[in-house]
Amino acid sequence: MANPVFDALKGGAPNAPMNPMQMLAQLRSNPVGFLRQAGLNIPDGMNNPNQIIQHLLQSGQVPQARYQQAMQMMQGMKRN
Repeated sequence: MANPVFDALKGGAPNAPMNPMQMLAQLRSNPVGFLRQAGLNIPDGMNNPNQIIQHLLQSGQVPQARYQQAMQMMQGMKRN
């Protein structure tokens, strides 16, 4: 089963399917590990969320359109 957050960020499927609540818990507890598991390259020592997002966008690992999709998804999750 495809993971919509990974799909929105990178267009790929995760190694193991997770439900959205598991994904959110993992992202909150270990954001760098979560993103690395998705196949993204995050430099060691980088742990500021805004810095990570800027790195992913500037390095081209996450296209701007995919980032916008992920943000829309997150906004939709907040409404529920």
